[in-house]
Amino acid sequence: MKIAPLMEEMRKSPKISPFLVHTGQHYDEKMSQNFFDDLGIPKPDINLEVGSGSHAKQTAAIIERFESVVIREKPGLVLVVGDVNSTIACALTAVKLGVQVAHVEAGLRSFDRSMPEEINRVLTDSISDYLFTTEESARGNLEKEGIDPEKIFFVGNVMIDTLLKHKEKAMASDILSRLNVTSKGYVLATLHRPGNVDSKEMLKEIYQALEAISEDIPVVFPCHPRTQGKLAALNPSRDNISRKEGLLEVNRVLICDPVGYLDFMKLMADAKVVISDSGGVQEETTILGVPCLTVRPNTERPVTISHGTNKLIGINKETIVLETLAAMNRMDISKKTPPLWDGKAGGRIIEVLLR
Repeated sequence: MKIAPLMEEMRKSPKISPFLVHTGQHYDEKMSQNFFDDLGIPKPDINLEVGSGSHAKQTAAIIERFESVVIREKPGLVLVVGDVNSTIACALTAVKLGVQVAHVEAGLRSFDRSMPEEINRVLTDSISDYLFTTEESARGNLEKEGIDPEKIFFVGNVMIDTLLKHKEKAMASDILSRLNVTSKGYVLATLHRPGNVDSKEMLKEIYQALEAISEDIPVVFPCHPRTQGKLAALNPSRDNISRKEGLLEVNRVLICDPVGYLDFMKLMADAKVVISDSGGVQEETTILGVPCLTVRPNTERPVTISHGTNKLIGINKETIVLETLAAMNRMDISKKTPPLWDGKAGGRIIEVLLR
């Protein structure tokens, strides 16, 4: 979602020859292809096929494989996005080889160093030559860390470029009928942060909250197969189970396989409430005007709280249930749009690089 608008803008300029590297960190072939197809991203020039592994193994594999690409292709600049292992691995590789680095989505801070993503953010920003920020608070974070202000460019949010471009197409998705739910008649849940899904205690607490919520309203839970396996190991209550292709219903929690970008946007836009630990979902629900409850103690995207629909609620079962019921009855949904979240961030980034 962050690469698509950048590739589109790069292809408009005769002065840029983009070379697209897919590290393979997000290695599920079906999931990856869905997003490339939905967003019209050209086929990567190379896929490093790194796959899964520990943070150390994955980061090391990306560095080793990406180094040969940089040496062979001799790029003038390496552009990285977000806060995943690929981000820091490719940035570090480029800097070691004397190649400039641009970081899209720079300066976001949760101030929680126990999050792997926070380490990736801080380290990538510290070695980047161009730092493109999505919200105004990011500049202050970077300047406090000693980053030269002339390297910092407030450009807006490329995630929102993608959302606005594809919103109309997404609204035509038939995902609701496929899952047998109705508009504003369900709660949408997503989980992927290691702190939530890798901890048996935390995952159990959140899932039991979803089961309790499902007594009042169906809960749709697109779930990575890895997380599905962890849920199975918890032995959640097994009464009222029904199975369909790609769908497991426990009580009224509809656990389905991951869905493509367009289907997921439709699910977000038509949900009564979204429960998530995703930074991107916090941003997208802000633009869609849907209440978002973030099951984390902190967020690196404070503008989604000050200008959006997001609220931090932690992971206590009772709190999640009460906050969800309260959000379902909220009438004061924010209509604010964060500055520069206007669908033109990709163009601003490429304009800066060309200049």
